[in-house]
Amino acid sequence: MALPLTFNIALFSTLFFVLFTDVVFCNNGRRVGDVMDTEFGGFSVPLEHSFEVDDVAQFRVRGALVLKAGREPSVALTQNQLSEEDRAKLKEVAAVDGLYRIRVPRVFLQADRQTERQLEGYLTAFVRACAMVESHLSDVISLHTDVSGYLIGVSIVTLPGACRGTEVEDEVDLEVFNTTLSVMGPVNAPGPETALFLERMEMETEKKGKNPQEQKSFFAKYWYLILGGAIFLVVSSAAQPPAGGGSEQS
Repeated sequence: MALPLTFNIALFSTLFFVLFTDVVFCNNGRRVGDVMDTEFGGFSVPLEHSFEVDDVAQFRVRGALVLKAGREPSVALTQNQLSEEDRAKLKEVAAVDGLYRIRVPRVFLQADRQTERQLEGYLTAFVRACAMVESHLSDVISLHTDVSGYLIGVSIVTLPGACRGTEVEDEVDLEVFNTTLSVMGPVNAPGPETALFLERMEMETEKKGKNPQEQKSFFAKYWYLILGGAIFLVVSSAAQPPAGGGSEQS
């Protein structure tokens, strides 16, 4: 009786260990800072950042842009927290007036167009690291697209944007990003006011049609003055005595 009981206990312990192992390591190898597409239930692209004391860019994952299906570009942002090591490094870069950089890949901001051909490379933007620190990681990231929804530019600004030398506590102010994300498409330039011009021309034509007097020429308007002036010149010429030549009498 004791042998089967011991065997059952051992078997139960083995099964529990296997199940516990599956639960703990079910992250599929995801480390802190890694971004997985399936994690967000849609297509996502990495948002990376770099801040180095020697100003040599070494990008690593900051978060992910989650692209949602639809005709209009719709993007959500998920971000990681800064580690203690990153917070210390960011303050070091800010102390030497270094740069804080971000980059995103060139993609369509539409989840249903990701099978189309993509251009290689990244789009990069930067701000002063001291502005990033003093803003307490509050920034505005704008994604600029063309008419087809293709990503052609990225920009970043901090709130506030100036560096004033304000002291910042690592644990309180440099842990969580406070980011506003916006997608900006092309803005149509104002076209020529052709319709307004044609409307004004029609109004002028109608106005002249209602007033035929304005259509007359200069001679038609002032013929009597011209005729009177001509008669006056003729009469004046006739009234003058003829010019006589001198004669000598011998």
